[in-house]
Amino acid sequence: MAEQMKPSGVEWIKDIPSSWEINKVKYLATEPGTLFLDGDWIESDVIEESGIRYLTTGNVGAGFYKEQGSGYISEKTFSELHCLNVYPGDLMISRLNEPIGRACIIPDTESRYVVAVDNVILRPNANYNKKFIMYGMNADGYAEHANMIARGATMSRISRSQLGQFWLAFPNIEEQQAIADFLDKECVRIDSIAADLEKQIELLQRYKKSLITETVTKGLDKSMPMKDSGVEWIGKIPAHWDVTRVKYFCRMYSGENLTSTDIEPDGDYPVYGGNGKRGYYSNFTNDGEHVLIGRQGALCGNVHLVSGKFWATDHAVVTYPTKEVINKYLYYLFQSMNLNQYSQSAAQPGLAVNVILALKTCLPSTLKEQETIVDFLDDKCLHIDQIILQKEHQFNILQQHKKSLIYEYVTGKKRVKEVR
Repeated sequence: MAEQMKPSGVEWIKDIPSSWEINKVKYLATEPGTLFLDGDWIESDVIEESGIRYLTTGNVGAGFYKEQGSGYISEKTFSELHCLNVYPGDLMISRLNEPIGRACIIPDTESRYVVAVDNVILRPNANYNKKFIMYGMNADGYAEHANMIARGATMSRISRSQLGQFWLAFPNIEEQQAIADFLDKECVRIDSIAADLEKQIELLQRYKKSLITETVTKGLDKSMPMKDSGVEWIGKIPAHWDVTRVKYFCRMYSGENLTSTDIEPDGDYPVYGGNGKRGYYSNFTNDGEHVLIGRQGALCGNVHLVSGKFWATDHAVVTYPTKEVINKYLYYLFQSMNLNQYSQSAAQPGLAVNVILALKTCLPSTLKEQETIVDFLDDKCLHIDQIILQKEHQFNILQQHKKSLIYEYVTGKKRVKEVR
């Protein structure tokens, strides 16, 4: 017989089994009143290549540890700053960037760690299971509640006291362990399928890129005589094609400045930056079909085809091909050139217009051949994109299923049969 449910009094948790209780995060710690063990403020100039591993908010995934970054601090710095000793198996929570309040268990790849100031460590008392708490902190409703409370103009953040006020639902410690074990098993299964889908998507994207590059540098007729282009990344090209610099068949201009406060959710014209659509505005800077190239940020070199009336921001380069090349061919050609490799400055990568214009590439000698290549790539890329969309849809369904599964078990909507 199913256990009766009772109201939890917490909006996102809703009803819970009558034997369960709710508690605030601040009351879960080994030493009541200490709330959390705080991360440390580590200046970038003390980060080294070896020593004690330094973990930032970027290492905290939503229910999983993310291996990224490779910073360390020395034993001497650790001692001078009186840093917190953090160990494998500790529960690490991030107060910065969405999803706010996400948590993970620190792995056993190092004997100890030091964590950044926007991470906190929670060591719960014997009544609470760390893994169960971690899953609760990554449940849908919890994350939405935390994100709603977070504040910050450039980066969202919550305070330690706010984090301590959040509610979680708890069965007895035996059922917490059983639920954590069950979710471990189910999440590994789901993650394995999701990882396979991600790999398939990545392979399809690589194939699409290689297909574009092969076609705009070798053409469609493999029986044609070839010649050396003199450009290393291109290699041989059809003998009747031309080797030229971008500046001889394309003009380029940076977009116009527009602040984030000017961008509207539902203005008259779309606003495009270097990485796609950013919103809308009441005016436009360009009309017609144009290729846009991202010129700033980590993804500079991105290529987009945009048509109609739109505003291009100063983070994008707007291209104007001459009569020697059709616009859609230019779109495929720039994708093949891997423009990101020509960016300058590691801190804030930027792609200069004069650098792009000076690059060497190749072109078919007739517009007719360009049109034939565009038609071929349009058809092939559409087919590949449709497959990618299907797999992305499957991936999203899996992720939503995982979130729903976690929510249902950490709030008692579903129970692990062995402990009921």
